[in-house]
Amino acid sequence: MSSAVALLAIPAHADINIGVILSLTGPAASLGKPAENTIKLWPDQIAGQKVHLIVLNDNSDPTEAAKQASRLITEDKVDVIVGPSLTPPSIAAMEVAGRNATPIIALGGGNAIVEPQEGPRKWAFKMPAPEAISVQAVVDSMIAKKIKNVAVIAVTTSYGEGFLKAFNMQAPAKGLNITAVERIGAQDVSATSQILKVMSTNPDAVFIVSFGTPAATPHIELSKRGYKGMIYQTHGVANGDFLRIGGKEVDGAYLAVAPVLVAEQLPVSDPTKKQGVEYVSKYEAKYGAGTRSLFGSTAWTALNWLEATVPVALKKAKPQTPEFRQALRDALEGMKDVVSPEGVFTMSPANHNGLDARGQVMVKIEAGKWKLAQ
Repeated sequence: MSSAVALLAIPAHADINIGVILSLTGPAASLGKPAENTIKLWPDQIAGQKVHLIVLNDNSDPTEAAKQASRLITEDKVDVIVGPSLTPPSIAAMEVAGRNATPIIALGGGNAIVEPQEGPRKWAFKMPAPEAISVQAVVDSMIAKKIKNVAVIAVTTSYGEGFLKAFNMQAPAKGLNITAVERIGAQDVSATSQILKVMSTNPDAVFIVSFGTPAATPHIELSKRGYKGMIYQTHGVANGDFLRIGGKEVDGAYLAVAPVLVAEQLPVSDPTKKQGVEYVSKYEAKYGAGTRSLFGSTAWTALNWLEATVPVALKKAKPQTPEFRQALRDALEGMKDVVSPEGVFTMSPANHNGLDARGQVMVKIEAGKWKLAQ
């Protein structure tokens, strides 16, 4: 069931109305909750304009996400939508937002949210690293570690499809042999058959492409069955719940992820360090040490984007008008060198992600903590 939370009760005529769709229940709840926590840390004004937030739950479901997007646009008259948390719900909400000329800042990771740049996708933007950039970091790590044979276990969603496509394109070109590709559902409670098939190919490494707590299922199974090779994950597991559920079984795993996860460990020269440390300090002061999450950081990056673009849009129109929504869309598309805990963003009409290689670092799980891999 969806829930609406009006975080601020202020006169509608003065507000910038921002609709937020998150996965607060369902398989992706471990992604949606940190984002909700972060939204609660947002200021009550942007560029001197009061902000009215409406937060809804899509239950990790694309159909529900589309319904919530429609409600936000038709009933709440939002100027912009932030979310949803996952790729499939983000695509569903994007279709609704684009048809209604409302910009959407998706928190889902799949390139399919913003590519190809036509139709409703012209109104969509997303900040997680493109699969190609993330996979490149993983492939480079595998090559550096002399890995030759790799098996893949990918979730049966558009998130899994995007990463699998990128890996299939890059890995063989770098000399990696893909020994097996197994698929797993986000709701599956066992991965025994997939793990047995993967282990029978004797890979040097296994690349698990999934998100949140479902990604722990195959990982734990590999460990319990005595797999001794290396295990790689994606940024879809970058939260405390994965560490908690995986326990010692996920120690030693590698993942390419936004630098905020190890903000304090970054070199001073990293352009995201200052923003990352500020966000982590604010978040963990409120919610406790070690509670940081990539999925909270994406919600903070959404704020950074709005702080950079709302002033531009306000020069052209007032909130809650079609002209303001168009101006905000155009300002998002025109962002240049906007720094956030996730990376440095420069958009263009052909690129509604805008992230470059500075948006990914390799991280290793050691003793239940995130460590910058050297």
